[in-house]
Amino acid sequence: MSEPVRHASPARFGLTEPRSEEVLRGLGLWGDRRPADGSEPVLAALSRSPDPDLALRGLERLQASADWDAVSVALHKDELVRGRLLAVLGSSTALSDFLVVNPERWRSLTDDVDVSLELADGDVLRTEYRAKLLLVAANDLAHVVEPSLPFVPYDTVAAQLSDLAVSALRASLKLAAQKVNGADRCQLAVIAMGKCGANELNYVSDVDVVFVGEGDLGVATRLASTMMQIAGQSCFEVDAALRPEGKAGALVRTLDGHASYYKKWARTWEFQALLKARPVAGDAELGQAYLDVVRPYVWTAAERENFVEDVQAMRRRVEDHVPSGLADRELKLGRGGLRDVEFAVQLLQLVHGRSDEDLRIQATTAALAALGKGGYVGRNDAADFGRSYRFLRTLEHRLQLQRLLRTHLFPADDDATALRWLARSVGLAADGRKSEGQVLLAEFRKHANQVRRLHEKLFYRPLLQSVAGVPTEALRLTTKEAVARLAALGYTSPDGALRHIQALTHGVSRRARIQGALLPVLLDLFALTPDPDGGLLAYRKVSEALAETPWYLRLLRDEGAVVERLAALLGTSRFVPDLLVRAPEVLRLLADTDALVGRDPHSIGNPLRSAVSRYDDLPRAVAAARSLRRHEMLRVAAADLLGFMPIETVCVSLSEVWGAVLQSALDAAVRAGGAPVASLAVIGMGRLGGHELGYGSDADVMFVCRPFEGVSDAEAVKWASGVVENIRRLLGAPSQDPPLQVDADLRPEGRQGPLVRTLDSYRAYYRQWAEIWEKQALLRARFIAGDSSLGADFEALIEPLRYPAEGLDAASVREIRRIKARVDAERLPRGADPSTHTKLGRGGLADVEWTVQLLQLQHSGAVPGLRTPSTMAAMEAAVSAGLLASDDAAALTAAWNLATHARNAVTLVRGKASDQLPTSGRDLVAVASVMGYPLGGDPGVFLEEYRRTTRRARAVAERVFYGEGL
Repeated sequence: MSEPVRHASPARFGLTEPRSEEVLRGLGLWGDRRPADGSEPVLAALSRSPDPDLALRGLERLQASADWDAVSVALHKDELVRGRLLAVLGSSTALSDFLVVNPERWRSLTDDVDVSLELADGDVLRTEYRAKLLLVAANDLAHVVEPSLPFVPYDTVAAQLSDLAVSALRASLKLAAQKVNGADRCQLAVIAMGKCGANELNYVSDVDVVFVGEGDLGVATRLASTMMQIAGQSCFEVDAALRPEGKAGALVRTLDGHASYYKKWARTWEFQALLKARPVAGDAELGQAYLDVVRPYVWTAAERENFVEDVQAMRRRVEDHVPSGLADRELKLGRGGLRDVEFAVQLLQLVHGRSDEDLRIQATTAALAALGKGGYVGRNDAADFGRSYRFLRTLEHRLQLQRLLRTHLFPADDDATALRWLARSVGLAADGRKSEGQVLLAEFRKHANQVRRLHEKLFYRPLLQSVAGVPTEALRLTTKEAVARLAALGYTSPDGALRHIQALTHGVSRRARIQGALLPVLLDLFALTPDPDGGLLAYRKVSEALAETPWYLRLLRDEGAVVERLAALLGTSRFVPDLLVRAPEVLRLLADTDALVGRDPHSIGNPLRSAVSRYDDLPRAVAAARSLRRHEMLRVAAADLLGFMPIETVCVSLSEVWGAVLQSALDAAVRAGGAPVASLAVIGMGRLGGHELGYGSDADVMFVCRPFEGVSDAEAVKWASGVVENIRRLLGAPSQDPPLQVDADLRPEGRQGPLVRTLDSYRAYYRQWAEIWEKQALLRARFIAGDSSLGADFEALIEPLRYPAEGLDAASVREIRRIKARVDAERLPRGADPSTHTKLGRGGLADVEWTVQLLQLQHSGAVPGLRTPSTMAAMEAAVSAGLLASDDAAALTAAWNLATHARNAVTLVRGKASDQLPTSGRDLVAVASVMGYPLGGDPGVFLEEYRRTTRRARAVAERVFYGEGL
């Protein structure tokens, strides 16, 4: 018994129209309730067509006009014809109409793609042009219907369409020459512009041209006009609006006329347009001469005043003209559209192509690849930009093919039919969760968003404007002229600078190319710093040290703010470069002022303590703490040098970082030292205790321990001393970082006394032996690390010592004054200038601090506000209590802040701690610059201001500290 024949429906092949089965039967593709024998491959291909119903209607129409038997055989036997024919019929009603009117043209679908056009009259030209367009489109789409056929890349299709247009222009010009009398009395060159010039034409587009003529310009003008008319009637509109003066200008100009116009009158956008210029028809010699004339203008256009801003403004104007309701669907002009890619690529070409001839390319995708290869755009960015551009151009092509109309409008979100057709035409399929249309929408939005993101990143890159501001000749960094220019910029050793440049740009690597783009800008930026030579040398050292850091040059290239800020840091500070080599991640913070300034300075130690707590091994834990301190010191120094961080925040930040390092090291040492037998606390003294630390300050501390129950004091001190010695040894080990010296000289008995004492030992010592200077030193004591309960008990222990309830007797006051006078006479280094020594000089830090501390010792018993380790907080409390006149406090505050800031500035500039201000040379210029004085001015103004401010403070100190009534 035979099996029953199963009923098959045309719907299985994507056919939805009621007549589908009837039409298939008429075409011989459908038998009794199922596909005709041998027709499965044809029906399967039909089902893969962008619109199977449309393709079937096309076959039905073709049956009525063509040799259907031959067509049918080809459909069944020839995969190439089947793929090409069904793809065209399911994609383009206009090309289907052409096949129906010209039924034998289907046979050309077996041909290789050849876009040359033979000379013919206008009607023949029109037919031949459309036939060639058919072949290009069929070849482009065939792989969608027959996946085994070769995929034709967008770039190939665009080049074929451009070649076809050029062939049509040449044919039109020959036909025009036959019609225009006296055509031999002139020479005419046709210059393709826009997409045709760039070899990236659409299926439907005006072809932009410019005409250059010599000889009889009247004849040349008629020849050009006739050519435009013939091409317009037969192939496409020819648009000459990009000529000088636009539509108001002469259609044809001489070579000299063009040169004169571009030299005197052309606007920025015209040079951008000339980037795509290419001679395509007519007198080849004249066309090449035109290029020779205009190209120098193109590759110096970026030097024009406001060039970058003009190009950016033009893009915004184009975008503003898109109707708001269509902006998200406009493939060409909208946000994330094709113009976003093209404007960005052209701007990068015009700016960087002045010095790099590899960028002088007309096609967008090829230029983008060259920008990526040359390092002007990141590899990933170039690849992503290129993929998105090709995807959007392919969508544009498919939309134009439908009716051979110029359109750039993506279907509306709710137009399911149009979305499905377009998705299938570019080879997208449903993914099980989304329909074809939904898949297309997601892809379209992804690419549009990516284009917009990259456009804004590249097109508005601050570095572009800086590069554009460098004269073209200055971009050639290895010429002899570079030495003269470097000298003119202020480099004291231009030959040495040129050697640094050559070392950085040597070779043909991508790294060398990026450096070649960055250095002209950096040279100008270094010239705006106190030490251009030192800045360039530091930049070379940093670049060589970070040569294998993949993001380093990319960050400098893509973030203009980073380049500018890095140049300012390297050209000012010798403190920064060594840290930067060991903490390069801080470079990323230069792009974001908020991230650079950072969090609340009182909490910046928390991440450091948390990170170090993960290490059980003591050396590794301390190394991690030092690494994180390095990061924070560099961050603070950069923010300070760039003027983003006030001096009080700098001091608090540095103090908190030191405290966190000590806490982390202590925790790690305790973990590594076996079972602890005592609690241990670190007491900050001096500037550390007062939250007033500078870049070159040591950490003045004291250590206190308390034995656990059942442990003797001797055992506790021995254990705690071992922990402390480990900490001091590891923190003070030689390193490229700024030193971490833990100074315990302010402890009882100084260096002769034990490094660690128990709380009871401190109590006994202070009760019997404490001298007035020790009580004064305790004014800044503050618990900073270790056991907080023990730290609080220590602070309670010293409370009556540093804040005596009855104040000071006359003998104690005299002793403090005597000690201060001795410090003034003996501690100032030999040869130091007392008028510019920030610590011990007249009106310097010591004068201010001793004055405030004497007030604290005298009155803190009665005035709670004076009970603070902070100099400035104590000064405010003294004013509030009527102990210090507000004018006197203002003078002392100004001097203290100025001396603190200047002391830090000296360390940052010289790379090592110093209390003495420089009085001449680049160091003085740099310190004055850090202090906010203009670079081009007289740095002596800063010194005079410093001396004037500290003289006022000295007068107050002499009157208040040494005067009566204390």
